Amino acid sequence: MTLNEETKKFICVSCPVGCLLKVTVQGKDVLSVEDNGCPLGIKYAKNEIANPVRTFTSTVRVSGAHLPVCPVRSRIPLPLSKMRDVAREVAKVQAIAPISIGQILIEDVCGTGSDIIASRSLS
Repeated sequence: MTLNEETKKFICVSCPVGCLLKVTVQGKDVLSVEDNGCPLGIKYAKNEIANPVRTFTSTVRVSGAHLPVCPVRSRIPLPLSKMRDVAREVAKVQAIAPISIGQILIEDVCGTGSDIIASRSLS
């Protein structure tokens, strides 16, 4: 291992096995991936180093429904670096019932290209 190389460990979530990956990196370059049980682990490790993303999930307050909150999620995975900003925007929302599953509650949240949508219907 050279001076600029670093080893990181990740649990791969690409399949149900959950392999513990040992990833050697130099900056944003993946030099090697070890202990992956399938080729998906290599792709996961490269994405996790270059541009980690997650599906955002939370709840929004609702008025006029039989429940006080509605579960929501991002339509597509968002950059991990944007999660706090997205959480702040979602916390500002108060939806009004009725709400349909899949209904857009925030369009293009924080300029990510993803919408925040309702995960269930409420009336």
